[in-house]
Amino acid sequence: MDLFSVEFFSALLTIVFIDLILAGDNAIVIGLAARNLPKEQQKKAVIWGTAGAVGIRVIATLLVVQLLNVPWLNLVGGLLLVWIAYKLLVQEDPHDGIKSGNTLWQSIRTIIIADAAMGIDNVIAVAGAAHGDTLLVVLGLIISVPVVVWGSTIFIKLINRFAWIVYLGSAVLAYTAAKMITHEKSFKAFFENPFYLWAFILLVVIITILAGLFTNYYRKKKHEQQKSSESL
Repeated sequence: MDLFSVEFFSALLTIVFIDLILAGDNAIVIGLAARNLPKEQQKKAVIWGTAGAVGIRVIATLLVVQLLNVPWLNLVGGLLLVWIAYKLLVQEDPHDGIKSGNTLWQSIRTIIIADAAMGIDNVIAVAGAAHGDTLLVVLGLIISVPVVVWGSTIFIKLINRFAWIVYLGSAVLAYTAAKMITHEKSFKAFFENPFYLWAFILLVVIITILAGLFTNYYRKKKHEQQKSSESL
């Protein structure tokens, strides 16, 4: 991928957006992990915990980028990313198990471990969007991590206020997943036809969004029925 090309910058923007959508609640994890520390140590916990988490994420993403050269792993990664895109629309609160640390090291360790556990979806998505370009992975993380750490609380408020941002994020993930699948070498001949390529990508995006909408509608109806039965 040529540096400074439209394709390069569109992929970079996709990676940054994916980072924001999937890592937007990292600030919550950081806040929960460091809340018991004295104020002068909280900043250190945030800086060193984030640095450790970013280091692990860069290494993990670069490993996944290399693994995607293995036959059928683009297909597996793409299908997994479709599931992640769906779960983004119907997610539950993932922070129940995050415990605060009583020492600086405990808080740093908690931030790194929690980020590693929560960052698996992010690693797969970024690796898929980068299409084997190491520079894209590193640049995307360098740009998005400061925004995630210092601006994600604002981003969370925006998501809570404007529900369509989550659906847009899910659509971007589904698009990235579909592109990953189309990059599978075994399907190369089939997807050389632009009609089949874009029809498949559009179908994956539509099915993912509709599945999320249907699940949320079903859950809402079920919740309303439970409330009405309890009030009787």
